[in-house]
Amino acid sequence: MPPTADLPGFLDTVAPILDRWGYLAIGGIIVVESFGVPAPGQTIMAAASIYAGAGRMNIWVVALICFVTAVIGDNIGYWIGLRGGRKIVNRWGKYILVTPARLAKAEEFFARRGNRIIVVARFIDGLRQLNGVIAGITRMPWKTFLLYNAIGAALWVGFWCTLAYHLGANLGPIMGHIHKYQWPVIGILVLAVTTYVILHVRHIRRRRARATAAVEESQA
Repeated sequence: MPPTADLPGFLDTVAPILDRWGYLAIGGIIVVESFGVPAPGQTIMAAASIYAGAGRMNIWVVALICFVTAVIGDNIGYWIGLRGGRKIVNRWGKYILVTPARLAKAEEFFARRGNRIIVVARFIDGLRQLNGVIAGITRMPWKTFLLYNAIGAALWVGFWCTLAYHLGANLGPIMGHIHKYQWPVIGILVLAVTTYVILHVRHIRRRRARATAAVEESQA
């Protein structure tokens, strides 16, 4: 009989699902979370890794399932964004201040910086669930998305599986602190990115203005 594994804090909420469905629960929850459905994907991955540390699951199988289903789910999200996302934005986006003009700017920014966003998004609640949809809406090249999405998924799975496997029940307080300070950190990141975009746009405009002035002087 495998040893028991007491799940700490809110991780215990997924224990009944994990006990009943095992590996199937891990894959199913992560795949639906990855294309935008609210689901405890990261939580069940951490819980399964703790089970593996107690001998109730195989950590390599857990990690492989998490990685494969995360990539599959994000690609489903990409397809959803590519096929229907733009129509939804054009029709309903104005109610959440997402206009076609703003989407066009986001598309331009995503085309230049999207690979980094895709990798980092895996670690941020909200972005993790929607990064495939956003990539599809902004028509990021699929091969580029697939590559960086796989990198992000590998880093995400490797980090949480390793941490939960080795820390076991001690992971609860750590995850609690992460969730506690998550939104301030996201706010800082959003502010930093917004500031960067504003400064970058200003720099481009000034450079274009100087180039236009130089052309006009040469023609005078």
